[in-house]
Amino acid sequence: MNKIQLFKLLRKNIKLSEKRSPIFEQNKWAKGIAYFMAALFVFYLLLYGIIIGMSADGEPGVMITAMIGILPIDFLLRFIFQQTPAMQAKPYILLPISKYSVIECFLCSSHVSGYNFLWLGMFIPFSILVLCAGAGFWTTLMILVVCVLLMILNSQIYLFFRTLVNRNVLWILPALLLYAVPYIPTILVPKEKTFEHTLDFIGKFNTAWWLLPLVILLIAGVFMVNRKLQFKYVYEEISRKKEKELKKVSKFTFLERFGIIGEYLKLELKSNLRNKAMKQRCIMSLCLVVVFSALIAYTDIYDNPMMTNFWCLYCFAIFGMTSLIKIMGQEGNYIDLLMTQRENILALLKAKYWFYTVILIVPFIVMLPAVFTGKFTILMLFAYMLLMAGFLHFIIFQLAIYNKQTLPLQQKVTGKGNLENGQQLVIELFALFGPGIIIGVGYLIAGMTATYIFMCVLGLIFMATSHLWLRNIYNRMMKRRYENIEGFRDTRV
Repeated sequence: MNKIQLFKLLRKNIKLSEKRSPIFEQNKWAKGIAYFMAALFVFYLLLYGIIIGMSADGEPGVMITAMIGILPIDFLLRFIFQQTPAMQAKPYILLPISKYSVIECFLCSSHVSGYNFLWLGMFIPFSILVLCAGAGFWTTLMILVVCVLLMILNSQIYLFFRTLVNRNVLWILPALLLYAVPYIPTILVPKEKTFEHTLDFIGKFNTAWWLLPLVILLIAGVFMVNRKLQFKYVYEEISRKKEKELKKVSKFTFLERFGIIGEYLKLELKSNLRNKAMKQRCIMSLCLVVVFSALIAYTDIYDNPMMTNFWCLYCFAIFGMTSLIKIMGQEGNYIDLLMTQRENILALLKAKYWFYTVILIVPFIVMLPAVFTGKFTILMLFAYMLLMAGFLHFIIFQLAIYNKQTLPLQQKVTGKGNLENGQQLVIELFALFGPGIIIGVGYLIAGMTATYIFMCVLGLIFMATSHLWLRNIYNRMMKRRYENIEGFRDTRV
């Protein structure tokens, strides 16, 4: 079997695996939403392609210059849309076929990913406009091909850093540094036209003939590095190397005064400190909060009221959105034990609620420098913290009723995808946009100060009644317990 036949076979197996998955119905819902979002994404790309094309004055190399801003955006978007090939390679590593060939096939599949070619929605309108403005056909065609190849190169760079970030979240720093290289002269020499000089320097080479072979060589080089890296880490997970023994066991005895809820608080705290998947989500969330807080406090990038409110909202929301969106997924590994005693699940839900409510103090403290610089107010921070603790947690905890897919506690590279059904998508979208709608409507009707006071009151109401709506969630979970337990068992790694 040659590599082309192997590639076709693996693609066929992936499609069959999706159809036979116990969450196939969920996948269909997710695909419908994904197609809609892809169409919306292409629409926006079309608009930006027209805007850049109209401002290019017939110079096709302008798109190459614009790539210094497009590539970092594309890199961040891939965290949402793209998985590492090693996630799909696990079932084939132990088969009597070349292990590197399997990894190569999945790496090549990332080259022909539909997401890469969505960017043609920007590149093609741009190319048509510059052609109409008098640009040479072959130069424009070369620029179009180079732009597509740069997206493929970016996918390989993403796979390299994403694999390393899964091992240690600090690898995100060199990734960000790589994309910040064009902006370093502006930071080191903060003069008015420094960035313009950087763009002019890049513009001298943006139509050079050697760009095409250079990008192809870079793709080949990063591909070979990825080939070894992906194989190494996926094989480590499959071999299940022995974990290091804990030198110190934290007992958190101060939580024992809360009884059974205290025991579940210990479980939640230890899970976030010890389990690799959960720990990395917490570290990533904290890093994002610190970065955006620093940008708001010490730069004028987000000086307008709309953007400061937007980032304040999502700095508080990010902990819940990343950790609670798959609520009960980690517990799916041992859900059978939790069901052995009455109201165990209720105590677990209460522990989770208070754990993620108390942890909101962290972004509150991190964002205090923005208060000292006058970008935020104390009332504003309290309003968003209480709204998240009450209203947003009320929404997100509804997912505990419908989530029935087990999430691995340690595995990251070969972890399964987590696609949603209709109810989950509706709840997640409402959690994403609901707080923003409340703030927007309040701003238009009563102004921001009155809106902040309303947010504090609304959050406190939901916090004070948490025992009621958590009991309601628990009762609804019990009505679906057999269906959920079956789903958790079927999706365990």
